[in-house]
Amino acid sequence: MSPLAQNKKRQFLRAAAATLALGAALATPALAQAETPVRFQLDWRFEGPSAFFLLPAAKGYFKAEKLAVTVDAGNGSGAAVTRVASGSYDIGFADLAALMEFHANNPTAPNKPVAVMMVYNNTPAAVFSLKKSGLKAPKDLAGKKLGAPVFDAGRKAWPIFDKANSVGKVEWISMDPPLRETMLAKGDVDAITGFYFTSLLNLEARGVKAEDVAVMPYPQYGVRLYGNAIIVSEPFLKQNPEAVMAFLRAFSKGAKEVIADPKAAIEFVKARDGIINSELETRRLKLAIDSSIATADARAEGFGEVNGPRLALMASQVADAFATKGRIEPAAVWNGGFLPSAAERNIFVATAKK
Repeated sequence: MSPLAQNKKRQFLRAAAATLALGAALATPALAQAETPVRFQLDWRFEGPSAFFLLPAAKGYFKAEKLAVTVDAGNGSGAAVTRVASGSYDIGFADLAALMEFHANNPTAPNKPVAVMMVYNNTPAAVFSLKKSGLKAPKDLAGKKLGAPVFDAGRKAWPIFDKANSVGKVEWISMDPPLRETMLAKGDVDAITGFYFTSLLNLEARGVKAEDVAVMPYPQYGVRLYGNAIIVSEPFLKQNPEAVMAFLRAFSKGAKEVIADPKAAIEFVKARDGIINSELETRRLKLAIDSSIATADARAEGFGEVNGPRLALMASQVADAFATKGRIEPAAVWNGGFLPSAAERNIFVATAKK
């Protein structure tokens, strides 16, 4: 081959290589754009139960579904619903009662989030008192001082607990969340309402032994409300139905691992918040699983599902207890059409490590 021909060949190869390099450079953003961005809002801080979302995010389960998920801590279910409704977040985790309240009080809102997967099949709400106070049954609470933040799920659902147990009038004392268990420990209130897996451990952190605490879990006293569910913004649901189904598949895969080994799952929470007490949060996660997730109702209905009549009853109870502006239409707040298959949601088959 002549020098001229060799030179032309080299020029051709360089041009071809440059074209391939340019094509690769242009393709990289396109591949990145193939991942649907998802802004996810938790209901609370990075604590034990947040492992259900942090594990699949850290282990790449969302990414494998072509989702770019960011998980942010929250400060209450009401705020989570509002942020998803505002469009600040695409998907969130919130108490179903808070979602129902938003729907009923904001009938003309352009974006009313929809629940697509039930996680806490039974509400974690409970009444806590010190055993030395002698409050053994709901009727013993009549005339007593009960403490809780005004937005607490148990306090807002108190009329349902009251009606189911004929408690009678009580006096409510409001406070910020960090003061709730402190006021009970000091005797400033007779009892408090709070999430079972939150207030029990918070009382222990304030020097109260578990055996000195009396607990009345709402589900054990006639209140079969659903708890937290995964909620999705209306526009996101309509524009990205495949992404919603992908999110729930990845979540279910992660949930099965969390149920099987809570202690290992907490390490993913620790990675997001290095100051947490891993042992304490492992206990919190196990309490959440036992009291609200792997319950008899959840096993009967199927993880992620809801029971129609039970949902309708809750909608009626919440409308009455929360004194909403309008009634609540169950079909407007719940859509189970995006759930993974029953086999993919069969997360209770693994034997949890204690």
